[in-house]
Amino acid sequence: MQGEQIPHKMLSQDAFSTWLGIEILECEIGHCRVAMTVRKEMLNSMGKAHGGISYALADTAFGFAANTHGKFAVSIETSINHIEALNEGDYLVAESVIENVKNRLGFNIVEVKRGDELVALFKGVVYRTQKDWE
Repeated sequence: MQGEQIPHKMLSQDAFSTWLGIEILECEIGHCRVAMTVRKEMLNSMGKAHGGISYALADTAFGFAANTHGKFAVSIETSINHIEALNEGDYLVAESVIENVKNRLGFNIVEVKRGDELVALFKGVVYRTQKDWE
C-alpha cells in the first residue's frame, strides 16, 4: 500500500477519530495535516474544550504521519502542552512531520493551531513494528 494512502485507511477504521470529526487535509510520506471543529459535547465544566480534544487531534496526526512509512507504528510516549483555551466552534489544524526515521523509533513534534495561533504543542515517540500495511 502506498504510504500516503495509509492514513485514509486508518481513518476509515477509526471510530473515535470519526466521532471527533477529524478530516485529512494533506498527507504524504512522513507528513500529515488533519483538522476538526470543536463541538458542544467536547466542552468541559468550564465551557472550554476538554484537554483531550486537542490531544486526540494531535495524536491522530502523529499516528497517521508515522504510519506513512509503510510499517505499523504505535506511540510509546506522548505529551502535550496546552497553550490556549479552546472554545466551541474553534477550527483546529494539527500538522505532523516525521523527518527522522532511524531504526524502529521516530520522534515528532505536532503543532495544533487555531488559524495562525499555536494552541497546543504535542511531542511523541513512535515505535515501528515489522508488520507492513496492506
